[in-house]
Amino acid sequence: MSVLSALGVSADDERCYQQLLPLSGSSIAEIATVLRVEPGNVADVLAGLTALGITRLHDDRVAVLRADQALAAAISREAAAAAHARDRLDDLAGAVRLLVAAGTRPAPGEVGDVQPLDGELSSGGNALELLTAMIEQSRGDLLFLRPDAWRMPRESAISEVVARAVESGRRSRAVYPLRVLREAPEILQNRVDAGEDVRLIDDLPTRLMIIGGTHAIVPEPLGYSDSPRLLVRQGALVAALTLLFELYWDRASPVSELSGPQSSERTFLLRQLLSGAKDEQIGRTMGISLRTVRRRISQLMIELGADTRFQAGAEAARRGWL
Repeated sequence: MSVLSALGVSADDERCYQQLLPLSGSSIAEIATVLRVEPGNVADVLAGLTALGITRLHDDRVAVLRADQALAAAISREAAAAAHARDRLDDLAGAVRLLVAAGTRPAPGEVGDVQPLDGELSSGGNALELLTAMIEQSRGDLLFLRPDAWRMPRESAISEVVARAVESGRRSRAVYPLRVLREAPEILQNRVDAGEDVRLIDDLPTRLMIIGGTHAIVPEPLGYSDSPRLLVRQGALVAALTLLFELYWDRASPVSELSGPQSSERTFLLRQLLSGAKDEQIGRTMGISLRTVRRRISQLMIELGADTRFQAGAEAARRGWL
């Protein structure tokens, strides 16, 4: 067995490949001469090799990969396909759990005094009017996880509602992802000016709103969607969602002023380094380019006198930067 046959190349295509390898980069006309076919038929002759990514036609030229390059490309494709298959299996496994959960109900007589949970799953309606009414007709603190709130068209109106609530003596606390500093600093400033307590964290997995400790609103399923939404009044569920908010609140960093976000960004970058996060992940979380991530990491390592990224995170923690 040869490398090419392991890649699925037929014997005829392998002979063709051996002819073309020294001619990589040649024009289609030159390749046609070697293959003894019309230039218009070159693509058809190379269809098998092209389908495997071994030959590529571009700008009237034919590129031919070496065997080691073709093998590396095939391994990368198979790895990507395996990763995709794993993700699909995870999704299907999750669906099985949901199916089992939906079918797991007590049989008649197994439990007594069964009552429905207090809440509704709903879609449609005027979300702004509904939220406004709920806030204005309630009492107590307002708690928000706001992963993408600045993209909502109703943001300015909700900010006004929150401002009135704070002015009346209520407290509003909100956690935002770090990227808001770059994508919508004015939105954050408006909430701070309204008297809201704001904190920043690396990222947030879902929207969440808790009103007065008695109501909670989350997307169904959890995430960033606006509908369908789950309105929960069941005491234990509201308490559990409040605990979730408090966990993110405790992990998040306060923002006292927005005119100089660099210190907050440095803190988040150091936390990412200490956790071993990859550059691409850090860039997505912070909303900056990969080049900027690497430049800032390099600057931090020099400032901290560290040889490795983990050392940089550890040294920053030792200095009290984290």
